[in-house]
Amino acid sequence: MARPEVQLRALRRADFPMVGRWLAEPLVARWWNDDSSLDAVEAQYGPTVDGADPTAVYIAEHEGRAVGLVQVYRFDDEPESLAELSAVCPVPPGALSIDYLLGEPDVRGRGLGAAMITAAVARGFADHPDAGEVLVPVVAANEASWRALERAGGTRYAVGELEPDNPVDSRDHVVHRFLRPTAGSPRRPTAG
Repeated sequence: MARPEVQLRALRRADFPMVGRWLAEPLVARWWNDDSSLDAVEAQYGPTVDGADPTAVYIAEHEGRAVGLVQVYRFDDEPESLAELSAVCPVPPGALSIDYLLGEPDVRGRGLGAAMITAAVARGFADHPDAGEVLVPVVAANEASWRALERAGGTRYAVGELEPDNPVDSRDHVVHRFLRPTAGSPRRPTAG
């Protein structure tokens, strides 16, 4: 079966009510643990929309419908995350990471998570020519998330303890890795 297509577009303020609804959706709230109020969404994502935060945030669309959110960022811009992950595995200069969620419950189980991840990794490499890797830590218990990373071409790179997004979770994490494609390699980011 062919992977569904996903397009990424920049997050806009008009998306904030939808993002708040997604953050309140029970499965998303379980793993993201973010305040879903409009004020909290504005505080979290307003700086990105205004260009004051270097994190790139996108709405993922499938067949013209907004289905999820992805963030692409450099570990160099997140010193606390960089220090914490560096205690678990090597983090090369310029390495990127992504966060992702499928906000619409009726689109789960269709391969859209892996498609979003693939699109986010490709966008990260396109926007950051100095980045050679994308490293994505995920709570080990969030099997659906790390399986989507594997379906997108990521390989398990490390296992270790990191601070979870939700305090009810274990500190056990898996880190998946995508390598920048090289000349002559498949267009899809390679795992390694």
